[in-house]
Amino acid sequence: MFALIHIPSRLGYLALAALVGAESMGVPVPGETALITAAIFAHHGQLKIEAVIPIAAAAAIIGDNIGYLIGRKGGRSLLLRPGPFHDHRKRFLERGEPFFSRHGPKAVFLGRWFAGLRIAAAWLAGINCMEWRVFLFWNALGGITWAISIGLLAYLLGPTVERFAKIFGAVGVGVVVVLIAAALIWRRIRRGSESRSSGTV
Repeated sequence: MFALIHIPSRLGYLALAALVGAESMGVPVPGETALITAAIFAHHGQLKIEAVIPIAAAAAIIGDNIGYLIGRKGGRSLLLRPGPFHDHRKRFLERGEPFFSRHGPKAVFLGRWFAGLRIAAAWLAGINCMEWRVFLFWNALGGITWAISIGLLAYLLGPTVERFAKIFGAVGVGVVVVLIAAALIWRRIRRGSESRSSGTV
């Protein structure tokens, strides 16, 4: 399917950057699907995976930092503005601050692999006044790891991903690739914790 479609490489890279960046800023567009699609095109030689991954990572990091800035500058005043659901919005902030003080780095890093958090994590970090340097570190680490894991999996599993696309559509492909990436990351984390615990024995 993807092999039969030809796109100019500049247009492909531009669309990838625009969609990933917009999604990271908080716009509900298919940024991750764009990365998967670009990686499949790279599998067929129409794009270069060496360019797809850095572009996706850079767009994710830049978009998230714009979203963080928007949340930090205007998100709190917007949530505290009088109007419908004011009490609910106020409680949301009261619960969000302690959560981000304890789990902010994990939410920012792991949020890249979950659609809802991928759109909202940067805003929430800014609204809850997470320190920017801490946000930047975990956001950059998450953006780079996400682009490498999702991009490489879609690139290496090109024909398999295409078969899933024919049966389940783009959303199904995204779910499968994310689940595989999450399983690999989880296994890596478990191995690291097991090696540390065995080293302390």
